[in-house]
Amino acid sequence: MTNPTGLAILVSTPDVAHPEQCVTPLIHAIAARALDVEVEVHFSGTAIRFLVDGVAKQLFPTSEKEKSIHEFLHDAAETGVGLLACSMAKESWVGKNETLIPECKGIVGATSFIVRALDPAWRTLTF
Repeated sequence: MTNPTGLAILVSTPDVAHPEQCVTPLIHAIAARALDVEVEVHFSGTAIRFLVDGVAKQLFPTSEKEKSIHEFLHDAAETGVGLLACSMAKESWVGKNETLIPECKGIVGATSFIVRALDPAWRTLTF
């Protein structure tokens, strides 16, 4: 068995009504990058709304509002985490006049996450 070199994280349950739920997967992603692991965070379902430009800047995980969800997304991207949007979720939950944040590195299908899950060199987490 090969040593794992990558971590794919699926973020599907958190939504903008509960921004505090989005921080944990991002912290795990940043921690994995600190260990020199290649990391992808796949946003699916309503969680894709976190990647819509302007949305995450207004969301905070705590009542103190010391750091927005967008700042966490930016920090993750700065460490080399690949933030990816699900194509089906984009079609369903992102408006025609909306754009995704520049930190989003691409739009992928569900198969992309499944490929990672089946690859012995990758591990997966779901939130």
